[in-house]
Amino acid sequence: MQPVKAACPFQSYRLWFDSTRYHFCLFWWASVLAGWTFLRCYLFYRFHPQGASWSEMLGGFAAGFHRDAVLAIVYTVPWLFLFWGVGEKFWDRLRVRVAIWVCASLACFYLVFMLFVEYFFFEEFKSRFNTVALDYLLYPHEVFVNIWDSYPVPLVLVACGAITGGWMSMARRVLIRPDPVPMVARARLAKLVTGVGLAAILGLTLSFKSPEISKDRTLREIANNGSLSFIAAFWTRHLDYTAFYATIEKDEAYRRTRKILAELGTRFLEEGNSIRRAIAGDSSRPRLNVVIILEESLGSEFWGCLGQTNSLTPCMDKLATQEGMLFANLYASGNRTVRGMEGVLSSFPPLPGDSIVKRDRSDNVETVARVLKRDGYETMFIYGGRGLFDGMRSFAVRNGYDRFIEQKDFQSPVFTTIWGVSDEDLFAKGVQEMRELHAAGKPFLATLLTVSNHKPFTYPPGRIPEPPDGRDNVVKYTDYALGKFFKDAKKEPFWTNTIFAVVADHGARVYGKQSIPIRSYEIPLVVLGPAVVKAAERHTMLGGSLDVSPTLLGLIGRPYESLFFGRDLLKAGAVEGRAPLNHNRDVGLFYHERLVVLGLMQGVEIYDGDPHSGNMKLIGRSPDSRETEIQRDTTALYQVADELYVSRRYALDAGIEHTRTNR
Repeated sequence: MQPVKAACPFQSYRLWFDSTRYHFCLFWWASVLAGWTFLRCYLFYRFHPQGASWSEMLGGFAAGFHRDAVLAIVYTVPWLFLFWGVGEKFWDRLRVRVAIWVCASLACFYLVFMLFVEYFFFEEFKSRFNTVALDYLLYPHEVFVNIWDSYPVPLVLVACGAITGGWMSMARRVLIRPDPVPMVARARLAKLVTGVGLAAILGLTLSFKSPEISKDRTLREIANNGSLSFIAAFWTRHLDYTAFYATIEKDEAYRRTRKILAELGTRFLEEGNSIRRAIAGDSSRPRLNVVIILEESLGSEFWGCLGQTNSLTPCMDKLATQEGMLFANLYASGNRTVRGMEGVLSSFPPLPGDSIVKRDRSDNVETVARVLKRDGYETMFIYGGRGLFDGMRSFAVRNGYDRFIEQKDFQSPVFTTIWGVSDEDLFAKGVQEMRELHAAGKPFLATLLTVSNHKPFTYPPGRIPEPPDGRDNVVKYTDYALGKFFKDAKKEPFWTNTIFAVVADHGARVYGKQSIPIRSYEIPLVVLGPAVVKAAERHTMLGGSLDVSPTLLGLIGRPYESLFFGRDLLKAGAVEGRAPLNHNRDVGLFYHERLVVLGLMQGVEIYDGDPHSGNMKLIGRSPDSRETEIQRDTTALYQVADELYVSRRYALDAGIEHTRTNR
C-alpha cells in the first residue's frame, strides 16, 4: 500500500500519534522500570555497604526489580483508564492526540525529576522516602526554598527537560504505526480489566517493610522502592501500636517498666498500672534558673572532646573540658528535631509514627516546663524559625511554656536563612529575655532551639575565617556563636544562679548497617554554671535524650513529682544505663549491652557489639534467657508509653490549663 500524502501540513500529525495505544503502555512501563533500575544501580555504586556478600547484593537487586516491576504496572494503570475512555471516533482528533502527548511529556518529566529528588533524599538521609519526606510536604515554605538554596535546581530542571525530550524522541520512533489498528470499546475494556487485575494481584506480593535480604539497613533501603516507602510512611503515620508491634500482658508491661524506672531517691505514688512517682529533694534549696540549648544537628562526630581528631568545636571543647560537666555517652532518641524536643523536654520514648510534638493528643503532656512551673518558675521557649513548623509553638504553649518567641519577634536580625534567624541572633535575644526575667526576681526556664546548622549552611560573614560552604564550616560558626553566648552570659547577673545545658537534638546524618543506626545517634551534653559545676567533670554512664531533664532537675535538687521515662544520670551507675531510639518505623532500646529493635508486624531484632565502633552485629541465633528479658523489657517500655499517651495519662495535672501569654 502506498502511503497517503498529506493533504495539508497538519495531517503530518499522524506520523506522531498513529500507534496501537497499548504499545505505548508497554513502552511506558519499560521506561519507568528502567528509570528506577538505573537509580538503584547508581545508589548502590555511591552508597553500597562494605562487606555485603554477592548473594545479598543479587538478592537486593532481585527484590528491588520485583518491587519496581509491580509498581511500574500500577503507574501504567492511569494510561489504561485514559485509553479506555477515548473512543475511536475521538482518537484521530488532533487536539486529543496533542493532549495525550502533552500528558506523556509532563508525566515523563515528573518521573525523571523524582529520580533526582529521591537520589538527593537518599544522599541526605540514607533512606528511601520516609516520614521525613511526608513531613516536608506539609511545610513547603521552608522546605522548597531550602531545596532551591541547597541544590542545583535549575541544572536539575534542564537535565529533566533534556531527558524528557530524548524519551519523547524514542517514543516517536518506537511507537509510530502508519496503519492504526481500530480498538473497539470491548477490546479496550478487556485491556483495562487485565491491567487493573494484574496490578491488584501482583500488589499483594508487596510489603510495606523493606526487603529482608540482608542484615545491612543501607542495602535494604537500596533494594526498596521510593514510591512504595512513601505510601508506607503515609499509611503508618498514625498506626495502632498494639496492632503492629510486639506486646506483652498489660500488668507485666507496667511491672517491668516500674522496675526499669526505679532509682535511688524515688518513690512510686500509686500501685499497679502507673509510673507516677515522687523524686526526693530538699525544698529549702534555691530555685536555680535553667537554660536548655537544643542545638540543631550538633552530634558528637564534630567534637574534639568526644574523639574528633580535627575538632570543629574548639569553643565548646574548651568549655566542656575546663569548666563544664561533660556527658560523653549519650544517644539521641531520633533523627528529627521534634524527636529531640520530645526526648529532652518530655522525657518520653520515641513511639513509631509521629513524635508527640506533632500528635493530636498532646494538649496536656508532661514536660520539664510543667514540672518547673508547678514550682513557681517562669517559662519561655525561643525558636529561631517559624513556630508553625512541625507544630513546635502549639506543643510548647500547650505544655507549660508561658511564652513562645519565634522568628517574627526578632527585630532587625543580623542574618536569616529560610529556616530562621542566625544562632547569634537567637542567643542575643535569649540573653536579653533572661536579663529581664532575672530583674523581675522570679526563677525561669528558658529553652532555646537553634537553626543555623542546617542546609543551605549559610551564616553571617566575617565571624569565622571560613566561607559558608558545607556542613563543617557551619558547625564552626555554630561553635563560635555558642562561645560568644557564654562569654556574654558570664557578664550577666543571672550567670551565678543558672544551670546551662547544651545538648544536640540529633546527629547530623544517618549512617550505619543496623535497622536503627545507633552510632550516628551519638550526641553531647554539656552542663555549665558555677552554681552546680565547681570543677570540670567527665561522665561516661550510658544515657539518652530522655535523661537530660531528670538530670537537670536533680542538679537543682528540689523535690518534684514525675512521669518521666528518663533518669538522673548522676544518681545511677553505668550498668543501669539505657537509651530509647527511633528510626523510621522501628523503635528500640540500647540496654545492658544489647540493642533491641521492635519493627512493624511484631518484628524483633537483637544486636550485640560496641555501638561506638558501628560494628554491632545482628544476633543470628535464638536469644538466650538474658536477651529474652531485655527484649521483654523493651517491649514493656514502649507499650506502657503508648498506653499512657493514647489514654491521655501522661500528665500529672490533667484538665488544668496554665495561664499563657505569647508574643
